[in-house]
Amino acid sequence: MSELLNCVIIEPRAPHTGTVLWLHGLGASGHDFEPVAPMLERPDLRFVFPHAPQRPVTINGGYVMPAWYDIKSLARTEDREDEGHIHEATEQIRALIAAEVARIGGAERLVLLGFSQGAAMALHVGVRHPERLAGIGVLSGYLVVEHAVQAERTAANGDTPIFFGHGSRDGVVPVGKGRAAQQRMTELGNPCTWQEWPMQHEVCAEEIDAIGRWLGEVLPSADRDLDAEVV
Repeated sequence: MSELLNCVIIEPRAPHTGTVLWLHGLGASGHDFEPVAPMLERPDLRFVFPHAPQRPVTINGGYVMPAWYDIKSLARTEDREDEGHIHEATEQIRALIAAEVARIGGAERLVLLGFSQGAAMALHVGVRHPERLAGIGVLSGYLVVEHAVQAERTAANGDTPIFFGHGSRDGVVPVGKGRAAQQRMTELGNPCTWQEWPMQHEVCAEEIDAIGRWLGEVLPSADRDLDAEVV
């Protein structure tokens, strides 16, 4: 197995009950969402923020930057994303999932979440993963390799909850792309949560609060599990 991607890691401050693997967007880094983790107030979770590989990006003049895959055109065509890069990134993300599963003891205690290009990868990898995940989070994201999603999705994650969050004023990934992804996954059988806010290509405090509530549903804290047993 090749070396794991470098990651920014926030270790749990309480007994470890789950992991959030969070993929950044194009041109960013694993540090991008590092400040968000404390806002979620889940000291029992381990947060893993990998750095995407450095690669030339065609739409940015071939400039080398962190990218999960090359985007070859601004046109909304099926071949605008480099499928070879998507396959490479899929294997790298699966290796990170495997490392976290070994640590936590089961994929059902792991959430795969991402923003923008990272959200596209989270959705792509999550619905194809052979082990059941706790949930998939898609922030300002969209479907890639859409033509193959029905054939390649696995039964293990056929009904895994998916959270979609998007800005209604997003000029980078139009909100319609996010809605189309949510509608497609709903058609295929995944229970999907859709929320949007009057923002651009970003996250806002309200979205962070919504993510926190959703994480509480798909990755209940030890305190919540204990309360349920007492009741």
